[in-house]
Amino acid sequence: MAPKTIIVTGASRGIGLAIAKYLLTAPQSHNVVVVARSLEPLQKLKEQYNKQVEVVNGDLADFSLAQKAVDIAIETFGQLDGMVLNHGILGQTGNVAVTDIAEWQAAFNVNFMSLVAFAKAALPALRQSKGKIIFTSSGAAVGKYRGWGIYAATKAAMNNFAQTLGSEEPDVTSVSVRPGMVDTEMQRELREVHGATLDAEMHSKFTGAHSNGKLVKPEQPGHVMAKLVLDAPKELTGLFLSWNDEELKDFQE
Repeated sequence: MAPKTIIVTGASRGIGLAIAKYLLTAPQSHNVVVVARSLEPLQKLKEQYNKQVEVVNGDLADFSLAQKAVDIAIETFGQLDGMVLNHGILGQTGNVAVTDIAEWQAAFNVNFMSLVAFAKAALPALRQSKGKIIFTSSGAAVGKYRGWGIYAATKAAMNNFAQTLGSEEPDVTSVSVRPGMVDTEMQRELREVHGATLDAEMHSKFTGAHSNGKLVKPEQPGHVMAKLVLDAPKELTGLFLSWNDEELKDFQE
């Protein structure tokens, strides 16, 4: 099988970095366009994997990064076979009654509107390659998470967007994946930065999961998502699935 070319956003750390490293190494080496706001980790991937990596650095609130990433993928590697849209920000926490509308808009720009930009830019190439789009979603999309309304709403919109693509684009497979509670920078923020604004019960849930060793390693959902962006079957399109669901058993290690 010829190497595939995949765009991975939020690739500088956590799940995104785990996905990029999997695609670059095992079991076959693929080409990856890595996109993130933090440049140094992307440069390290470029130094290590050289001709397999192209770097796009910038804030995902800049929608022009989408077309830039797609153009670089096609110009450098000749085609585009998939995208893992993994980037996102937690945004402001706190109840709706005291929320800042500007914070909602900022979070939607990064967590949702950028997804539309990437999909629109990539669809012509992904139709040709019969490619995949994998979204990093969250249990917050379908849960009642007090004080976490901004993030939850963006992920719910993401899930619906995947459904829309699934119904509109018969040649492209789009899947939203819930990675669970993963040991990432976002979890650290929830424990250490948002204690004063998160609901006490919610904050306790996150601190307890960490102290009890219940957090998932980024590589666990990351490797499942990496395999999905290469080989997700058409029957999964539009679905919202947990990384360890029975439906994804063929992609689990």
